[in-house]
Amino acid sequence: MDRLIEAIRTKKNPTVAGLDPKLSYIPSFLRKAAYAKYGETLEGAAEAILQFNYGLIDALAAIVPAVKPQCAYYEQFGWQGMRALEATIRYAQQKGLYVITDGKRNDIGTTMEAYAKAHLGTTEVEGTQIPAFDGDALTVNPYLGSDGIRPLLPICKERDKSIFALVKTSNPSSGELQDRTFADGKTLYATIGSLCEDWGKESRGQYGYSRVGAVVGATYPTQLGELRKALPHTFFLVPGYGAQGGGAKDVAPAFDQHGLGAIVNASRSILTAWQKVGAAEQDYAKAAAEEAIQMRDAIMAEIGGIQ
Repeated sequence: MDRLIEAIRTKKNPTVAGLDPKLSYIPSFLRKAAYAKYGETLEGAAEAILQFNYGLIDALAAIVPAVKPQCAYYEQFGWQGMRALEATIRYAQQKGLYVITDGKRNDIGTTMEAYAKAHLGTTEVEGTQIPAFDGDALTVNPYLGSDGIRPLLPICKERDKSIFALVKTSNPSSGELQDRTFADGKTLYATIGSLCEDWGKESRGQYGYSRVGAVVGATYPTQLGELRKALPHTFFLVPGYGAQGGGAKDVAPAFDQHGLGAIVNASRSILTAWQKVGAAEQDYAKAAAEEAIQMRDAIMAEIGGIQ
């Protein structure tokens, strides 16, 4: 996690912009230009998304340390959408941004290793190793246990990548499973959190955090604080800020005494800022940047700075 933490410290901003585009979020001038080139097709839609992302990345690169594209928003447009995802990742990295690919991948053994190669590593083609999507981190679902996580770890070590395992997610029904208590009195989410500490114990970096992070939602501030104390070496990815209802006070318990330990995600509130404030379509990226600055300032006011 050191690369991500360094970026957070440099920009004094513990937030990540989620790139989860819907066509309804995209200004009509971008959609029309894409459709004029490719028609009202999957390729046309993917082109509109890509140009939208390029504008957002240009505006956000000086503000946020990272972006988080959610795979599903690209997969729905077929291979054309996945091509837009790959191009988005490449462009963001060229602009100096850390990229968290939000795929929530979940399998075991060689299948999970294949996911790791696709999103974090390289794929062998006739003796040559070629990166495919090549994000900097990947969200994963740990509920198949260690068999679903350990195949990722050698690739993370080799390629200097990280993962974020789902621990206490931000959705309202997460407690149906994650809050269940075992005979020892420990909740399922706390148990998974403890496993994250174990999975990452060989990869703790300069700041004490390992390559195995945890997804813990902003909508559960009490659990955020509980897990921050229990998992001193596990860096948090915190979704649920903004449109899902989480605020700056809610995410404050995720941070350690140095103002580190977490990165907070907002997607819809940033992507649709131009619509919310009634900005001109051509100013969509400027509005996104202004929203990202407001989010940064609100969180920094709560945590009191980054050391």
